[in-house]
Amino acid sequence: MSVSVSEENAEQEPPAQQVSAFLERRREQIAQRWADAALFRTVFTVSRDEAVEAGRSVAAALAAVAAAGRLDDIRASGFAAVRDQLGRMAASRGRMGIDADGLADEVAALREPVTDLLRAEFPDPCAPEAQECVLALTVLMGTLRLVVLETTVSAGEEVIARQREQLHEVATPVIKLWESTVAVPLIGTLDSARSQVVMESLLDAIVAERARFAILDITGVPTVDSLVAQHLMKTVAAARLMGAECIVSGIRPAIAQTIVQLGIDLGTVLTRASLADALAYALSRQGVEIAPLRAADAGAR
Repeated sequence: MSVSVSEENAEQEPPAQQVSAFLERRREQIAQRWADAALFRTVFTVSRDEAVEAGRSVAAALAAVAAAGRLDDIRASGFAAVRDQLGRMAASRGRMGIDADGLADEVAALREPVTDLLRAEFPDPCAPEAQECVLALTVLMGTLRLVVLETTVSAGEEVIARQREQLHEVATPVIKLWESTVAVPLIGTLDSARSQVVMESLLDAIVAERARFAILDITGVPTVDSLVAQHLMKTVAAARLMGAECIVSGIRPAIAQTIVQLGIDLGTVLTRASLADALAYALSRQGVEIAPLRAADAGAR
């Protein structure tokens, strides 16, 4: 014999509590219906049991949120247990080409089968008590929709942040030029985040290669302002602390004029006009002599 929400209970308990009890009592039936919904069916493709289990978890979370009376609170603790799961589901649908509007529609479609079950709990689905419970459930399902969308946005921002970090790392390679000599050819604009990556990458390379000389080549840096100069000074100082002599190369005439006009003191920084000059200096300090190619040798080639 099925258990229904009686009118007596409706008068004794707030709608949120009734909805919570209903979700707990009908969790299995709800999960079975959700397993056939697009959101669950297209994500959990290995077996239907996976979709049903996911539906149970979401229904239990909604029951916890309703029990706390926080129907419209996306920060309700009850959602914590399924945020990761909802995020993975949303990400899976995104990879299938479903945009945010489509995902919102799929989450909204979960409300109807639950609402039908809730109405069936009441002797008179049109009674005020029943309508209040349906309204509470509607608010709760709307909050679930917001939670899914917020989780999707957060996951997207995390992906973008990781990609930006990876791009910074790719854009600042550390190259081993010679024994005990490494170089970082910088191209593009330097900001605080990228400068931090440059420093960390260079220091790691100094340790890994046991480098005595580190070259920062700024030939590809379009402009140098006080902030960029400050970052360069910090990198040079950090390299010195690691036991490496740091050389800044590629200072073009326009950049040199800018540095002078800004009153930036690079007196303590060893500079060279080009990467080749910086490498020649590092090699000479290591006792390696570079001789020009003789004409006879050039003709033999």
